Amino acid sequence: MAFELPKLPYAFDALQPHIDAKTMEIHHGKHHQAYVTNLNNAIAGKPEESMSIEDICKNISKQPPAVRNNGGGHYNHSLFWTIMKQGGGGNPTGAVADAINSAFGNFEEFKKLFAAAGVTRFGSGWAWLTVSGGKLAVSSTPNQDNPLMDVAEIKGTPILGLDVWEHAYYLKYQNRRPEYIENWWNVINWIEVAKRFSEAK
Repeated sequence: MAFELPKLPYAFDALQPHIDAKTMEIHHGKHHQAYVTNLNNAIAGKPEESMSIEDICKNISKQPPAVRNNGGGHYNHSLFWTIMKQGGGGNPTGAVADAINSAFGNFEEFKKLFAAAGVTRFGSGWAWLTVSGGKLAVSSTPNQDNPLMDVAEIKGTPILGLDVWEHAYYLKYQNRRPEYIENWWNVINWIEVAKRFSEAK
């Protein structure tokens, strides 16, 4: 089965004013679609056609760049759309909140660490909150890499990811990546993050 572009779980304008509708339309319909198309072309006729995207990522060091870049792009964006929602933001609650407090001291300290991971990622990449070795860890990866990959510095199951490629924010924020990250906290779907946390433990 060929990989497919997942449907966006909300309207293009649902995350405004924090993320504008035009960015969402291009990001989902053009960028993510291109990753899916290029991934399918790269694995056509190969065993990877019958593998999950997670399993492909976990053995990414054995794959050519086209699979690493486009497979990562597909996985990362598929996660990214789900961990945002209209009227999101606020603070996490329950087990994931307890885990954040345990790992980082408190939510504000976590926010600082996570924002720094995104701001200081040189060029294109992602910031992540990952369940790694039973604990939460903050990291960043270049390009379309992610913590599932066997090449990642901090390996584990990502439960929150932030796209800091320029295409994710440039129409609205231009070169103001820190402002984009600050506003992004207002659209996080903590219910989805908590669900991913419970499944990753």
